[in-house]
Amino acid sequence: MMAMLMDTRFLLRKVKDLRSLTPKRNRVKDKWAATRPKYPPTSLALQHFDATYSAQLGQLWPSVRVALLSERKYGALLNNFSHDAVLEDLRAKGCRDFINDTDTVAQPCLEEEPVTGVKEESSDVPGKKSDIDGQQLFPLRLSPHIKCAVFPRGDITRFKPARPDMHKLLGYYLMDAASVLPCLALDVQEGHNVLDLCAAPGGKTLTLLQTQSIRFLCVNDTSVSRTLRLRKVLNSYIPKECLTERNLRITSFDGTKWGEIERETFDRVLVDVPCTTDRHSVIEDDNNIFSKTRTGERRRLPQLQLELLLAGIEAACPGGEIMYSTCTLSQIQNRSVVEQAIHLAQEKHGIRLEVVDLRPLTHMFRKTFHFAPDLHLGEMVIPHLAANFGPIYMCKLRRLT
Repeated sequence: MMAMLMDTRFLLRKVKDLRSLTPKRNRVKDKWAATRPKYPPTSLALQHFDATYSAQLGQLWPSVRVALLSERKYGALLNNFSHDAVLEDLRAKGCRDFINDTDTVAQPCLEEEPVTGVKEESSDVPGKKSDIDGQQLFPLRLSPHIKCAVFPRGDITRFKPARPDMHKLLGYYLMDAASVLPCLALDVQEGHNVLDLCAAPGGKTLTLLQTQSIRFLCVNDTSVSRTLRLRKVLNSYIPKECLTERNLRITSFDGTKWGEIERETFDRVLVDVPCTTDRHSVIEDDNNIFSKTRTGERRRLPQLQLELLLAGIEAACPGGEIMYSTCTLSQIQNRSVVEQAIHLAQEKHGIRLEVVDLRPLTHMFRKTFHFAPDLHLGEMVIPHLAANFGPIYMCKLRRLT
C-alpha cells in the first residue's frame, strides 16, 4: 500500500511538471470564462426596430421585418476593366442587367400594396415633393457604362465568386444592388471631379469608376484599416495605370473636417455615412452597433452624419450635387439629418440648397426594387421577400450658392 501511494505521488508530481512546461495558450481550460450574453446585440437591435419602425412604417413593418431577417439578395456589379464576357455568362444563368435591360417580361411588376405609406411629418425644405407635385418629371441621365446583374424577383439563387481574367482582374463585384442607385442618381458626367467621403469598403467607389467619366476621384475613409481594405478591392478590379495619383487620391482623413481641407472643389460628392446598418444589426452579433459597449457610438451617429453631410456640402462647388445615403430605415438618421443640414448650411455658411426629385429613378426601377411610398424627402429601397434588397436611403441635394 505504501508503495502504491509513493507511485501515485510521483505521477502527480510529473503531471504538474508537464503542465508547467506546456505553453499557456496551448492548455485546455477546465471551463469557459465567457458565456453568451443574456441579451445579444441582434436581439437588442430587433427590439429597438420593433418599437421604432412599427410606428414609422405602420402596416409595412411586418413584411419588412421578415425580409430583414431573411437572406438578402445580391447584385453583380460588372467590371468594365475586365476582359471576360461576364454579362453573357450571367444572362445564360437567368440574370439581367437591371439598369440597361428593358425586358419587362423578365421582371413582372408586382401590384402595389394598399398601404397607408410611411408616416412622415411635413417639412419646410426647398424642393421637397409637396412643392413639385404636379410638375413634369424629367428622366434622369444615367451613365451607360454602369451595369449590374440581378436574378429575377423571387429568385434567391446565389452568385458564384468572380474569377480573375488573364490580367488578374475580377469580372464582377457582389453587393446589394440597391447600393448602386445612389451612384447612378449622382449623375457623374465627363470631366467631373468627384469626392467619395466615406468610401470603404469600396462598392460605391467601384461603381463610380465604372462610369469611366471621372477626371479626378478623391476617395476617403476615416478608418485606416478600412482604407487598406478599400485599396485591396480597387487593386483587384482596376488596372494599375488607372490608379495613379493623377486621377485618384486615397486618404484617411476625418471626413467631418473636409470643408476645412477642400472647399468648393468637387462637381459631385457622395456622402454614404456610417449608420446602424439595419440588416447587419439583426443578423450578426459580431461588430454590432447595438453591442452595449458601443451604446455611446450609436447615440452619436446622427450628429456624426450631420457633420459629414455638412462637410460634403462645403466641399461641393456651386452648381455641384451631393448625394446623401444610408443603409438604415431610421427617419432620425435619414430625413432629419438632411433637414438639419439644409438649415445649418444656410444659417452658418450662407449656402443655399435644393432637393433634387428622385421619383424618375423609382419609376424607372420599380420592377426591380421595392420603394417606400410617400416619402416627403428622398427615396428609400425597403426590403421585401420578393426583392430582398436594401434598406437604402438616398437624398440628392444641389448647391445653388
